[in-house]
Formats: sequence, C-alpha cells, structure tokens
Amino acid sequence: QVRVVESGGGLVQAGGSLRLSCAASGSIVSIAVMGWYRQAPEKQRELVADITSGGITKYVDSVKGRFTISRDNAKNTVTLQMNSLKPEDTAVYYCKVVATANPGVWYNYWGQGTQVTVSS
Repeated sequence: QVRVVESGGGLVQAGGSLRLSCAASGSIVSIAVMGWYRQAPEKQRELVADITSGGITKYVDSVKGRFTISRDNAKNTVTLQMNSLKPEDTAVYYCKVVATANPGVWYNYWGQGTQVTVSS
C-alpha cells in the first residue's frame, strides 16, 4: 500500500507565501511523477504543477513565476513553494503520486487535501 500525506496550507493575505509538503510512504518500488492539484468550490480539479523523477516540471499558466515545485527522490517528498499568492489561488490542494508497488503496474495515489485560503 502507498500512503500520501500532505502538510502545510492555511490562511494568508494576498501577496504572502505558503509552502506545501507531501510525503509518500509504504511499499513503493518507484515513483514516476509527483504533483499538486487544486479544487476551488464549484470548479473542477486542476493540475497546478508536477515534476518527474528526472526533474522535468510543468506548471499551469496562472502560477508560472509564482510557484515552484521541487522533489527529493531519496525521501519520496515533493514541495510546492507558493509566493505572491492571490485570492484566486484559494482552493483545496491535493498531492498526487504516480507510483508502482509492483513493477509495471502504476497507480495514482492521492492525499487527503489541504486547504489554502488567500484573503484580499
């Protein structure tokens, strides 16, 4: 079994910063991609940023230049540094890990979500 646990989040004023962390644990053979998604009320869940095991990153346009994703492959952790936060960044943020516990069989594993609220 693979467990994904997020930490961080909270309430911050516009222009402020927050840092989200996510750790994957359990019977992990390999992790391909680690990423962050978010879901605002009455909106669909969207990809915020992800990073491959080789360090290739991808960001949604709305956070480019403000958010930075990083990963520690040895510790199976991923971090999202969020700067210059805007009220529209308010959402529940979820960590997703694409991992295999059995070689060749890949699954998406999700964390429970952490609330980020940006006040204007």
